[in-house]
Amino acid sequence: MPATRPTVVVTGLGATTPIGGDIASTWDGLLKGRSGAKLLEDEWAADLPVRIAAPVAVDPLEVLDRVEARTLDRSQQLALVAAREAWADAGLGDGAVEPERLAVVVASGIGGVLTLLGQYDVLRERGARRVSPHTVPMLMPNGPAATVGLALCARAGVHTPVSACASGAEAIALAIDLLRAGRADVVVAGGTEAAIHPLPIAGFAAMRALSTREDDPQAASRPYDKARDGFVLGEGAAIVVLETEEHARGRGARIYAEAAGAGISADAHHVAAPEPTGAGAARALSIALRDADLTPADIAHVNAHATSTPLGDVAEASALRTALGSAVDNVMVTANKSCTGHLLGAAGALEAAVTVLTLNKQTVPPTRNLDDPDDEVSLDVVRIEPRALSGQAALSNSFGFGGHNVTLAFKAV
Repeated sequence: MPATRPTVVVTGLGATTPIGGDIASTWDGLLKGRSGAKLLEDEWAADLPVRIAAPVAVDPLEVLDRVEARTLDRSQQLALVAAREAWADAGLGDGAVEPERLAVVVASGIGGVLTLLGQYDVLRERGARRVSPHTVPMLMPNGPAATVGLALCARAGVHTPVSACASGAEAIALAIDLLRAGRADVVVAGGTEAAIHPLPIAGFAAMRALSTREDDPQAASRPYDKARDGFVLGEGAAIVVLETEEHARGRGARIYAEAAGAGISADAHHVAAPEPTGAGAARALSIALRDADLTPADIAHVNAHATSTPLGDVAEASALRTALGSAVDNVMVTANKSCTGHLLGAAGALEAAVTVLTLNKQTVPPTRNLDDPDDEVSLDVVRIEPRALSGQAALSNSFGFGGHNVTLAFKAV
């Protein structure tokens, strides 16, 4: 490991999620085990095979100027809300960073799917002349990153990793690389997703990936529980501000934690199913440890990907056991999707932000709905009540269709 590479720190956090309109209310919701899942009562959902989802707690149109929002896809609106909060939280006012030294990395697993499908309906029902001239900028996957980059005048680069449900975490991994490479002093990074629509829901349902527990939506997402039957589709965005430590200290910034490293791997096993032994995920975990100059014994906490699918949760547990060995017995694990549902391309970014807060506040949020732990999951999963953390390093896992595996490592400061 080069001794001269810059240390990367987290100085700002922002989010809009199914359990809160900002990072503070989201954190409070996690500590209280609040669920954002609900039964969809909309007419368009009446004939769907699954009618459970987790929409954001605060509609972006309640936050953004309506003229501004009119030309943005919902995924872009959510990203902008979270980015502005993170930017303000970092204390980055005018002139705090040169535009040529500011980069943006905002990921999405699907992109502007609501615009794509909505404008196709316009084309089919009303004709080509009624299609919005804003359609292409609103549907393109890099639209959220471009929106944030324009809002912040970022000129060092605007990037969009697309790796399904690992996208948000991969955005943060890329941001760390940009800062270490000296290509920027500040990077605004994260993920966004807004795909609560009949087609994505029907598609995920056809794969049998979604929970069908319509009688009790708030109990539907139950990571590591024996009765789990799939995930709950959510929407939202989370953004973190990353800086070189030198830049942050030079401007007197508050530092939440060190973004110590990242590990990325691929399963090369199946486009949707996890590699059953968790070998690829274990490799990402090991790479992250090495990149962050950590050992398994250093890890006190893991924020798990844990989507609540029967196969995925067991594969991740196996990966943790492989990568951390016997040290995993001393690791406190939590699964945020039990409360938020699965935010797809935003999930990894949100869970990274929560991992930062967990270290900063030395408190682990509980996992909701874990009533009867799976015998194949041999982990210390925090449930029922928050638990005090006594440790200086944590990992956050994200995995995605296509066999993408990303682990982020953070250290307390």
